[in-house]
Amino acid sequence: MYLPLSVNRNIVHRYSSMLLFAVLVILCPCDARNTINGRSKLVDNGETLISAGEKFEMGFFSYDGGLNKYVGIWYYNLSSRTVVWVANLDMPIPYSREKNEDLSVVVAEDGNLKVCNSSACSYFSTGLDVVSSSNRTVKLLDTGNLVLVDKLGTTLWQSFQNPTDTSLPGMKMESLKLTSWEESGSGIDGKIDGKYRFELDVGDNKNYAIYETGLDSPYWKGSVPGTSGPFRFSEMPSYVTYLLSNITENDIVNNSVEVTGKFNYKPIDFSGYANHSVKNSIFKTTRLLMNSSGEIQFYFWDEESGWSLIWSAPKDTCDVYRKCGKFGICNSSNRSVCKCVPGFEQDTPENSGGEFSGGCKSKMSINFCAQADTFLHLSSMKFGLPGQFNITNTSEDCTRLCQGNCHCQAYTYSYENSRCWIWLSNLYNLQENYTGGYNLSIRVGVPHIENVSQGPLNPKMATSRNQRALVISISLILGVIILCGTFYIIYLNKRAARSKEAREIVLGMPVEYLPHRDSSDEDVITEDDKKRIDVPFFSLNSILVATENFSNAAKLGRGGFGPVYKGKFLGGTYMAVKRLSSQSGQGVEEFKTEVMLIAKLQHRNLVRLLGYCVEANEKILLYEYLPNKSLDTFLFDHASCQLLDWRIRFEIILGIARGLLYLHQDSRLRIIHRDLKTSNILLDEEMNAKISDFGLARIVEGKTTEANTNKVVGTYGYMSPEYALEGLFSIKSDVFAFGVVLLEIISGKRNMELIEDVNLTGYIWRLWMKDRAVDMMDQTIVDSCDEKEVIKCVNVALLCVQEDPAERPTMSNVVFMLGGESMTLPRPNQPAFITRRNSAGASTSSSSSKLYSSSNNQLTITQQEGR
Repeated sequence: MYLPLSVNRNIVHRYSSMLLFAVLVILCPCDARNTINGRSKLVDNGETLISAGEKFEMGFFSYDGGLNKYVGIWYYNLSSRTVVWVANLDMPIPYSREKNEDLSVVVAEDGNLKVCNSSACSYFSTGLDVVSSSNRTVKLLDTGNLVLVDKLGTTLWQSFQNPTDTSLPGMKMESLKLTSWEESGSGIDGKIDGKYRFELDVGDNKNYAIYETGLDSPYWKGSVPGTSGPFRFSEMPSYVTYLLSNITENDIVNNSVEVTGKFNYKPIDFSGYANHSVKNSIFKTTRLLMNSSGEIQFYFWDEESGWSLIWSAPKDTCDVYRKCGKFGICNSSNRSVCKCVPGFEQDTPENSGGEFSGGCKSKMSINFCAQADTFLHLSSMKFGLPGQFNITNTSEDCTRLCQGNCHCQAYTYSYENSRCWIWLSNLYNLQENYTGGYNLSIRVGVPHIENVSQGPLNPKMATSRNQRALVISISLILGVIILCGTFYIIYLNKRAARSKEAREIVLGMPVEYLPHRDSSDEDVITEDDKKRIDVPFFSLNSILVATENFSNAAKLGRGGFGPVYKGKFLGGTYMAVKRLSSQSGQGVEEFKTEVMLIAKLQHRNLVRLLGYCVEANEKILLYEYLPNKSLDTFLFDHASCQLLDWRIRFEIILGIARGLLYLHQDSRLRIIHRDLKTSNILLDEEMNAKISDFGLARIVEGKTTEANTNKVVGTYGYMSPEYALEGLFSIKSDVFAFGVVLLEIISGKRNMELIEDVNLTGYIWRLWMKDRAVDMMDQTIVDSCDEKEVIKCVNVALLCVQEDPAERPTMSNVVFMLGGESMTLPRPNQPAFITRRNSAGASTSSSSSKLYSSSNNQLTITQQEGR
């Protein structure tokens, strides 16, 4: 039987087309643009591999126009080639005059990825054991990772586990290191310089370190945010440590990095990080580079300006680890960077070329157990880790503790946590004029101190010199006393005249028309009070000059107790000047509380008080100037709120929580703030939260955690029910206010803003009961947030605003819950919230009928002094 000729031709044509297509599929390397297998290879003829999403590219290249050849990975389609990984770094392919070297990257018969020329494959190999070499494939991923997988897709080798000088997001460093490299020389004599390496120094408090080849001691050490302080190393910024938390097996706990052997921390979203001053940057292209100059550098790619260097270390000479050796003090602003501690001299080893590698030694031997030992006191110092610490009540106890230990070389006392740190061996990494530094006391003998100031004495001349010095000293003292007495009388007369003039300037009217000073204000700060104040007094004249007579141009805003101004003082120092208004309601006691209390508090999440003034009916406090003002100016402004992505908001939440924990538990005084709200949370230049406004704060004695008052003061919406209605306040009152602030940070709405006839707390509770808690978040953080983290924060906030104080957590529990991962939180009961109703129960907008509502009762607020 025969088919018609036309049908026969159709069949032939169809099968010919199918056969041609099959041949093209086999021969065409369409899927080889990001892969190499046993049937394909990458040749040095301009051919490259490109990841599926066109993020990275792999191929042959020469370093900076050199003659040697390398196989590497770089970013795809950037204006400048940036290499992030090199295969044959240890064995570059040398220059050859032969035109056809037949260089290629292949999956060899033994299943390894290799770099070959026409004669051998000795330049690079993945070095895997030959177990099953068939069907292995090399693939370039969009992360920049080059992986070798078997036919089941199991990763057998990857470039992320064999880095060169660059770390990328997603890489797991673990015990790996970044090694600098640079080709020196030319032609076949070119050499690779791997002088520095960056790695996690798990042997020493788990810091990150840079090592120089051939040296056991680190070249530089860096610690994570919140752990640097005066006896730590150079602090690495949070955006670098968050990147490192993604590439190591580290958990971030309480703002510090600890190696725990598990990895469960979600990588940071770098979008819109405000303190980088980069508009609309999404940080989609970042890298960490160990360069050939010994610097670790963090870069991001901007489409307009290219690669931008955000951070690098060491940032100056004094950042170098043990730069000045033992008992050597570093100051990078001096012409001679290193100098010895007073009473010490340079201990220079032979052939050191005058460098401070040997540090310093005492000019004379010290008997550390001698009764005449004393201490040389140095201020504003940064120093290396101490040997041990003890808890002592006072700095005098710390001094005696060091004197009683024959091995104690120095000590420092921390008023923040009453810790006495002592050194039992040589002191290293000393740096003077360090912002935020501590006082350091170094143990010396009395003759040692005398020789520091006088030099060696001739025994035959000692007696006559001492007698002559005594006569001269007495004469000088008498002359100084007489001179000082004269100047003091003149000063009192001028002060009276200046006081009159200042009152006219401040109040804008002649002094004879001013009302007399209240008798209650006559002695606002007594002499006994002044002895207990740890900050300096500023004259009114200096404040008037700094604020241009309290001009509107210098006005930053208005707080609950009066206006706040920006003042520029001598030396160019800026301070925030809080001027108490006579109509504010803050009395003398509140002012004294704030000036004496906050001066004793030292914590990174509390605003620092720098001085005060009580003069000419003016009561003024001077604080550190924080350029980003208060949290509410960001949260409740349509434009500014977009600068607060979720990661920044979460760090602010943690900062507030740590600040309250310090007030309630960790400070020397147990303090209840009583007026926590978003306008009292200030933000520094790096968007770190600092609690301010301690005018209403109360100190409770010992282990007491609650008290009561007949005068209820505070701010509507943040006061707990028991405080607003009964005058009972406790640390749980601050917890309630924290919960409200937490809900405002997440939602971007004010608590007193009515939504569906209830305030923000009530509205969020309704959403929580419907499992729709995420619906309340600010729309500007939807793209940057971690939904599970947001739900956790809402859960914690609802626990904090429970009507019964006993059901609210303590701040230590709050910090634990916020910082913990994959833990089960208690389910909240219905919280206390505010609604508005008229006498008939209908909804109304009247502000006179605010009710605290709960599942059990409805209580009317009888507030006496709300703000």
